[in-house]
Amino acid sequence: MRKSPRSAGSHDTVTVGSGRAARKRARGRRVVLLVATRKGAWLLHGSADRRRWRSDGPHFLGHIIHHIVLDPRTGGTMLAAAKTGHLGPTIFRSTDLGRTWNEARRPPAFRKSGAADSRSVDHTFWLTPGHASQPGVWFAGTSPQGLFRSDDDGITWRSASRIHTDPQYRIWMGSAQDGTPDGPKLHSILVDPRDARHLYMAMSSGGVHESLDGGRTFRPLVDGLDVVEGFPRSDPTFHDPHCVRLCPANPDRLYQQNHCGIYRLDRPGTTWVRIGSSMPAKVGDVGFTMTVHPRDPDTAWVLPMDGRTVWPRTSPDGRPAVYVTRDGGSSWQRRDRGLPRRQAWWTVKRQAMCVDEQATAGLYFGTTSGEVWASRDEGDSWTAIARHLPEIYAIETAEVGAPA
Repeated sequence: MRKSPRSAGSHDTVTVGSGRAARKRARGRRVVLLVATRKGAWLLHGSADRRRWRSDGPHFLGHIIHHIVLDPRTGGTMLAAAKTGHLGPTIFRSTDLGRTWNEARRPPAFRKSGAADSRSVDHTFWLTPGHASQPGVWFAGTSPQGLFRSDDDGITWRSASRIHTDPQYRIWMGSAQDGTPDGPKLHSILVDPRDARHLYMAMSSGGVHESLDGGRTFRPLVDGLDVVEGFPRSDPTFHDPHCVRLCPANPDRLYQQNHCGIYRLDRPGTTWVRIGSSMPAKVGDVGFTMTVHPRDPDTAWVLPMDGRTVWPRTSPDGRPAVYVTRDGGSSWQRRDRGLPRRQAWWTVKRQAMCVDEQATAGLYFGTTSGEVWASRDEGDSWTAIARHLPEIYAIETAEVGAPA
């Protein structure tokens, strides 16, 4: 098992405002932001009131890091999905919050075959801890689309699903040229907190799918979703979900930011409802990322991108804003206080927005221009807590007990 040298990095501190209200609010657990970028990873440690942030990094300087996740079940194992120049696509593990890292003994990989349509993993894109009743279980989504499972806390990985060899799923997955600009991928792996066997996942392209047997088999869940004009809505091949979220407070509710709008699904129903139609017409409901409130299933946030004909995929008119719904998508409100008022032509990718579980939820997102923005008041106002990082691919929150 290879060890990865931890790049010596700075430990800068950013201070955000002052006041007594925040000091009363945060007790015990502190927020750490796990920031994955095109050229390494950073951990941003928040103070108890989330006003000051200490930067720990870079880790893996120069390597592409697609996702970093700390296991919330134990707070012990942290995994990083990496694409390195000398090791190729791999997974790194840390059990001491990033002080040391070890490479997985057997990272996710498709079985070798002599078939003309055989595939190889380009990179691991998504990491999800398993059910609370299954310590040590993790799931990984790859590019091209694959679902892998670890039963030993990320040390070794194996195929988790029959979709890899299912002829119908291979058709729905398309070719290496399909999907997003940096390759087709399997993402948004969601575990129902009530049932370890109940999973969701999404493929870009290939649609949203549900499993009732722990991921061995799946079935499409695409009714009600739009596709690009001219293609059949009934064929999962042409569906492009960007980000799917399951509400912790109500696991029967899912939200989705799709290539063709914002949607909500309430189980046991199987038909998605487009809730982005109530967004301002000038802004639209195209984007990549979405996140949901940890305790209120009616509250969700999106960050729209310019989805006009030429698909700039940047902040509309160079004026970025977060939009929030507090009624399940019936209405949306713009929240841009503190964000740039003009000439901010960046993009926020599908994994680059998250929320913490503090008493007043904190919201965070990272941009393709290397900025991390934070809100301590559920998105009402924003402050940049890091700048000049490489292009940000993903941000996740972790909550730890030790002081920052």
